[in-house]
Order: sequence, then C-alpha cells, then structure tokens
Amino acid sequence: MHPSRYAVNCSIMFTELPLTERAQAARAAGFGAVEFWWPFRDAVPGDGEVDRFVTSVQDAGVQLAGLNFFAGDMAGGDRGAVSWPRRSREFRDNVDVVVDIGRRLGCRSFNALYGNRVDGATAPEQDELAVENLAAAARAVAAIDGTVLLEAVSGTPAYPLKLAGDAIGVLDRVQRETGATNLAFLLDLYHLTVNGDDVGAVLDTQAERIGHVQIADAPGRGEPGTGGIDIPAFLGRLEDAGYAGWVALEYKPTTRTAESFGWLPAQTAAGTASTSERKPS
Repeated sequence: MHPSRYAVNCSIMFTELPLTERAQAARAAGFGAVEFWWPFRDAVPGDGEVDRFVTSVQDAGVQLAGLNFFAGDMAGGDRGAVSWPRRSREFRDNVDVVVDIGRRLGCRSFNALYGNRVDGATAPEQDELAVENLAAAARAVAAIDGTVLLEAVSGTPAYPLKLAGDAIGVLDRVQRETGATNLAFLLDLYHLTVNGDDVGAVLDTQAERIGHVQIADAPGRGEPGTGGIDIPAFLGRLEDAGYAGWVALEYKPTTRTAESFGWLPAQTAAGTASTSERKPS
C-alpha cells in the first residue's frame, strides 16, 4: 500500500494534545490526511466549536479523510445513534452539521455507527429505523458527493454488527428498500479479526464494497507489529483488488503517538504530505 494513502485517526491518536492541535501534530509527523470520530460532545455543537475545529484542520494543511456522525457517549459505551429510537432525532439533526463540515473541508467519507441494542425497542424496530436513518444520511451527503460508511465493531456485545456480512447485509437492505447507493463498507481489520471473521474471504468476495479502511493490530489494538495480524499482506491484497482509498491508522500507540510510526516504510515521512483527495475505487 503506497504510503501516501495513510491517514491518522486523531480521536484515538495524539490524545496527549488538545483536539484542535492534533491535525497539526499529524502534519508534523509527515501525514497529509487525518480522520476523526465525532469531535464534539453534542450532536449539534455551537458554531464557534465547529469553526475552531474546521480552522484547525485547514491551518494544518491536511485532508480530512473521514468523519463520524454523532455516536452518543462513546466513552460511556454508546456506539452510534442510527438505530437508537431515543436519540434518532439527534442523529438526524447531526447530519446537517456533518455535511457542512464535509463541504468546508472536502471530506467525502462519513462513518455511521449503527448503535447498540437497547431496552424498549425490538431488534426489528431498531433495524427498520436504521434503514430510514442511513437512507436519510445518504441523501444528505450525496449533495457533496459523499458516501455513508458502515462497520462491524468488536468489544461491545450489544452492538449487533459483528462481521462484515452483518454490515453488508444492512447496506444491501438500505439499497433494496430505499434506492440509496452511496453507502459502503468500512473495513476495520482489528474489529473483524477480534470478532473471528475470515478477513481473507471478505477481501476475496467483498472488495468492491469497501469504501474506507482502518487498521490496528490484535490483540491490544496497538500499532502494526505489536500483535498477530499480517497487516502488510492484507493491505497488499486490498491494493491488488483495486482499492485506492485511504488507510486510516486507528490504533492505540504503545508509546507517545509521534514515536509509534516506526513500522511504516521509511519514505512515509516525506510521502504522506499530499493533501489530494483520493476516492475509493
């Protein structure tokens, strides 16, 4: 995988710095692209908060390669609001803010965490709501040529999408029932491995559905080389399959973030400074 396709997830990395200093830190480390989980506490933050975030990315001179929709209290165990009846309105209101940030920063990939199973709603009810909300989000980001991403997640038993097939099945249902086509699978090598998925089979059969990639090693979610995933081999297979999108580093550094990039090719420090947008094939 060419080094210029790497982006740094600044919600899990450079956390020793304030949020608005992390894009600049990624740039100083040699990267030309960043991604963030939803970077605010509220689904609809104040204009000043949004402006400060946007300015920090612009001033750093990096590409915003990916952004999550509002996902609830992630630190408290929430994993999205797409299928959560009580917070569905917040998700819908959040979509407009996400589109505004995407338009201002040239971001075209937006991750919608599905949400945990919750008391007070049946699984079919939650799944029906998710179809409606994903379709609404897809219609909204289509205005800026955007794509809604959906991923399988580990470590949260109440999150129902554990395998690639679970997430892709939802994408198929949304397209079948609503006609939305600008949705794609977010391939997270760490989550799929921890959940016992056959990543090789996923790459062999679903490569054309992949719109974004995130990596971390397992166990531990550290940088590549700290666990047992053959990340270079998987990235090579992705490239052979025609994937030309971003590969986001979404790991927990075992040392300071700036010291955790030794596994990358030597040319990365100079090669990731491109800010050109790369869209998935």
